[in-house]
Amino acid sequence: MPKKIIGRTDKADFPELGFEDIDVKIDTGAYTSSIHCHSITEVDSLLICTFFDKKHPLYNGKELVFEDYDIAAVKSSNGEIQYRYEVQSDIRIFNKKYKISLTLSSREDMRFPVLLGRKFLTKKFIVDTELTDVSFNLKNQ
Repeated sequence: MPKKIIGRTDKADFPELGFEDIDVKIDTGAYTSSIHCHSITEVDSLLICTFFDKKHPLYNGKELVFEDYDIAAVKSSNGEIQYRYEVQSDIRIFNKKYKISLTLSSREDMRFPVLLGRKFLTKKFIVDTELTDVSFNLKNQ
């Protein structure tokens, strides 16, 4: 399958989570993909998450419950290791649905609520840093 060219930023849908046109930043320096989650609670083997951030109005404060999740060790650029919850979901980009692993983290101080890392990008995309919103623009044509 030929690789698609993606820009440094875009917008994507997360159908299983009920989010559309969410800003994503392409981060070839990150191995894992990450999504902003305001509140995370583990209760009786269920992960209860609230996706809310007033800076990102498409996060509607909806509470989602995950039965299937893991804990992943994520190493930051300065070498510090954080343990984060990781869930499996779908992402729709370039009018195609893909499976994606997302770690849950607080990104409230960040401009982009989602980072797409190398684990997701590999074998699917080539990044052209001069471009933005390539998939979103195709969706709206």
